[in-house]
Amino acid sequence: MPAATKTDLMVLGAGAAGMICAAEAGKRGLAVTIIDHARAPGEKIRISGGGRCNFTNLHCSPENFLSRNPRFAISALRSFSQHDFVERVKARGIAYHEKTLGQLFCDNSARDIIDMLTDDMRAAAVRLELSTEVFEVGHRDSHFEIRTSNGVWHARRLVVATGGKSIPKMGATGLGYDIAQQFGHTVTETRAALVPFTWASNMAEIWKPLSGVSVDVKAECNGVSFREAMLLTHRGLSGPAMLQISSYWRDGDPLKIDLAPDLDLEGLLKQARSERPKTSPWTVLGELLPKRLTQRLEEVLALGAMRLADMGNAAIGEVAERLHGFGLVPGGTEGYRTAEVTLGGVDTRELNQKTMESRLVPGLHFIGEVVDVTGHLGGHNFQWAWSSGVAAGRFN
Repeated sequence: MPAATKTDLMVLGAGAAGMICAAEAGKRGLAVTIIDHARAPGEKIRISGGGRCNFTNLHCSPENFLSRNPRFAISALRSFSQHDFVERVKARGIAYHEKTLGQLFCDNSARDIIDMLTDDMRAAAVRLELSTEVFEVGHRDSHFEIRTSNGVWHARRLVVATGGKSIPKMGATGLGYDIAQQFGHTVTETRAALVPFTWASNMAEIWKPLSGVSVDVKAECNGVSFREAMLLTHRGLSGPAMLQISSYWRDGDPLKIDLAPDLDLEGLLKQARSERPKTSPWTVLGELLPKRLTQRLEEVLALGAMRLADMGNAAIGEVAERLHGFGLVPGGTEGYRTAEVTLGGVDTRELNQKTMESRLVPGLHFIGEVVDVTGHLGGHNFQWAWSSGVAAGRFN
């Protein structure tokens, strides 16, 4: 093994958090090296948002994050907010647009964001080492020793930006958690989040034929709710509403789904009873909701063959209640294979919220997804990457 190469700051992981951190530190005149096992930087950025990268959210706030310490993210998010990142995007001349709920996407391609970050690193003289595996990380004599497939590095500071376990086909591993535990850090329970649900075995045959049906819903679980679209697939339930609520779901928990959150179904059915008494309530509901869905609900709920004329107020109320509060227990989730993020991570109680530096090992920082800070769908996780990365890059 050749003699160790020295650097002031070593960043493990050339993703969103790692690249912006490296650029920030390099701007300060530090010798910065960033390494990644992938052949290209920013691979998760490249595939995000359907290839257009939902790079932040105009409404991002600490309330959009899950953590055992919900207040931990406040400092970093305030020090480098979504508006700060948008200013960088504008200065770069990247065209972007707003979709629903404050989500910002590139007009052209996610490659615009990657190019901005890599150009910033190049301007700050950051050394980028790709296709490099990390074998071992040690700490002695006030420096970190990183043994890799391309040699040994000595660094005064080490930033772990290796992400979580989500999307293993892109090379995601638990390396960051292993390093944290090696240095005495607590890692909270990790699990797949922002992930589609799968059907239970007794549900698949009933619901799989509805694959492709989409409906706006209000999904609720464990006291939290989201009002967005739900998509039925041959594997289970997907769409923004389901991805959002998955972060709050545990095995065996029931989901409560309002299939018509903007409609007064009871009032509409009573009105139809007056105007079209011989009509079935399911015919009316099929005009308000996807027809294939209401046909299957008629079979599943098995409320009997009815005409509106034969239904009293209580019967109409029961039909409306069952659709506004449709309940089911998913069989599980698709797991890390398709999860957008990993919930949980390095315990924030052991990190400095202003610099993301370890309270246990001076000079060691953890940023991005590897930390126990997980955002809602819609650009919030990217904003956490930007904010936590800048916080570590500007350490005092």
